[in-house]
Amino acid sequence: MLRKERYSRLIEYFLEHAPEAGTELSFETPYQLLVATILSAQCTDKRVNMVTPALFQEFPDVETLAASTSEEVFPLIRSISYPNNKAKHLVGMAKMLVKDFGGIVPSDPEKLQLLPGVGRKTANVVASVVYKLPAMAVDTHVFRVSARLGLTTNARNPLQAEIQLVKNIPEKYIAIAHHWLILHGRYVCIARNPKCDTCELSDFCKYFSQKKVK
Repeated sequence: MLRKERYSRLIEYFLEHAPEAGTELSFETPYQLLVATILSAQCTDKRVNMVTPALFQEFPDVETLAASTSEEVFPLIRSISYPNNKAKHLVGMAKMLVKDFGGIVPSDPEKLQLLPGVGRKTANVVASVVYKLPAMAVDTHVFRVSARLGLTTNARNPLQAEIQLVKNIPEKYIAIAHHWLILHGRYVCIARNPKCDTCELSDFCKYFSQKKVK
């Protein structure tokens, strides 16, 4: 099957079965999503959603977070992975956001990556979810699923996968396609023992066809 056809089948399936797919992180403002996404690095969305209500109650906006210290933030996120580093990143991010961006979360992924704790994936999440820009955030789920389905070929890192995905997915679907792939990877195409027998994408999945041959 040609790669172009794999993309067409993927989009056709998810437009029918998950037309409203979105992030599982709980947030109400761009500031909250930025904080939650920073916290979600190497941590589950479920755990982040357990932590953020108390964090946002204490620091409801970027100004209050910027006026705090990492020592004040740490106890509120201690159950998150790498809490020491993330506490420092959150305070540093807030200070820079206030100082250099007037407290407004920028929409440009390149500008977002200037903020402490914000890498390419986090920047693309904020740009696509908040500002509906055609940005493709590639995390471990997206990287794995796109390779298994045959959407990407020989991608050695997230950036290479992102370039291939953005090139082949129509611009209007790029933002939601991130959610399609991440949710599929989270609940069906899991890292170990993927649920191929119940997966409705198996008929055009490269990984599944190779698995059958074996």
